[in-house]
Amino acid sequence: MEAGDFQKLAVKQYPPRSIRETAEGKFWKSFGSPVLTQHVGPVSTIDFSPAAPYDFAVTSSTRVILYDSALRKPKKTITRFRDIAYSGTFRPDGQLVVAGGETGIVQVFDPGSRAVLRQMKGHSRAVHFARYAPDKTHIASGGDDATVRYWDSPAQAQLLCLEGHTDYVRCGAVSPANGDMWATGSYDHTLRLWDVRAGASVLRLDHGQPIEALAFFPSGGLLVSAGGNYLNVWDILAGGRLLRRVSNHQKTITSVALATPRGATFAGGAAAPRLLSGSLDGHVKVYDINDFKVTHASRYPAPVLSLGVSPNCTTLAVGMTSGLLSIRTQEGSRRATAAPVGRGGRGMLGLRPKARKRQRQQLQPGTYRYFLRGQAEDAPAGALVLPRDRAPRLAAHDKLLRRFQYREALDAALHGGRPEVVVSVMEDLVARHGLCSALAGRDAAALQPLLAFLVRYAVHPRYARLLLRVAHKVLDLYAPTLGRAPQVDTQMELLRERVLVEVRLQQSLHALQGLLQPIIAASISAGT
Repeated sequence: MEAGDFQKLAVKQYPPRSIRETAEGKFWKSFGSPVLTQHVGPVSTIDFSPAAPYDFAVTSSTRVILYDSALRKPKKTITRFRDIAYSGTFRPDGQLVVAGGETGIVQVFDPGSRAVLRQMKGHSRAVHFARYAPDKTHIASGGDDATVRYWDSPAQAQLLCLEGHTDYVRCGAVSPANGDMWATGSYDHTLRLWDVRAGASVLRLDHGQPIEALAFFPSGGLLVSAGGNYLNVWDILAGGRLLRRVSNHQKTITSVALATPRGATFAGGAAAPRLLSGSLDGHVKVYDINDFKVTHASRYPAPVLSLGVSPNCTTLAVGMTSGLLSIRTQEGSRRATAAPVGRGGRGMLGLRPKARKRQRQQLQPGTYRYFLRGQAEDAPAGALVLPRDRAPRLAAHDKLLRRFQYREALDAALHGGRPEVVVSVMEDLVARHGLCSALAGRDAAALQPLLAFLVRYAVHPRYARLLLRVAHKVLDLYAPTLGRAPQVDTQMELLRERVLVEVRLQQSLHALQGLLQPIIAASISAGT
């Protein structure tokens, strides 16, 4: 038999293991490996500055830590708290930071000097929510005394004390369409919409669970509330009509955020804002706001307590109950930050980088490159092209199968480690009536790789039909020799346990199927 007559083994092709990754999944996976930072206490709040370069504030224990968004490292730490700090957030221009605390005092800080600029006292219990109004002069705060207070920051004076909630006020948000409209969420299961011009509540909505987070959509007409293990989307312009209830988490949702992936194009065309939610089940999920279906999910090592996305959607920060902070940055943006370019394409030193011209090397007669010239060129139209007969490049198992060395061919496939190749070799041996000769005559050292492969893949749905027959053949051949080699006995015991576990699982599935069939039949008959 000549080399051209032998047909190399065709490796079996199986269906893909999972659905192909979508454009949305590729976008969120473009965020690189996280930088993890351990804090003393749980990370309760993450807030990005609305102004470039989009630094962010992290509130944990008795501190508000200011992070450099580009370097992903702390650059300032505000420690002017006598007890636990809450809700460290930026002013809309990023020049000041406001925070509440366990003492009930609302404080304003200068991020540069970390000096306390204002202290507003009025809450009798802890303040968990404090945020600047769009006009940059007023602050709204909510606390465990069940009140919402509105402050004049320059005058350091309280303008309003809004009462209506009957339990802790833990979150709030201002409408992007009207800076005088504030929404607050409470543990009394309700959210209220306040008009600070009238000093009263203009809308009350029942979420059904203690509310942990609120967020307005960019238009200001929709509001999302998080509490329990579900999200509620409300149409504020329609009088608070419930548009959608979304439940994709197993535990309490603790934080929500809206992000617009700029420059990304998904299935629906230009990228629309995405809703993100973090939960105590350790997951962060991304929703398409058109149908509120989950488009991406990420798993974190601890329950998620807070999350934030930079306004340019290049940095994602997630805080956890264990004090762990995860910072992920999009790969392209990090490379751009690492090599900044100034005006006119100049670098950091003002020098214009030299453009490298690729010069084509002239070939000299008598050189090896001159001998190979033209081989990479395409033939012109109409030229006569002579086919080149090349012998197939054979793998190690193909060479051994060609020489009818069946046991060596199986060993070579096992050594490669790809289950598809091993199963293909076994099927070819069955067709050649050579499987028994490939399995027989093995000592303990030669038998162990085969048994290890069977232990790992014998009950795999893709390979079980063939490998269980092979396992029966191995038991028939080597049952009389059990007890002589401890390594072989261990592998045999593992194989036995794997098969028993699979048998119990199949029995449970059959029992469950028997229970479900009458229920399905009754539902079908009732529907018809």
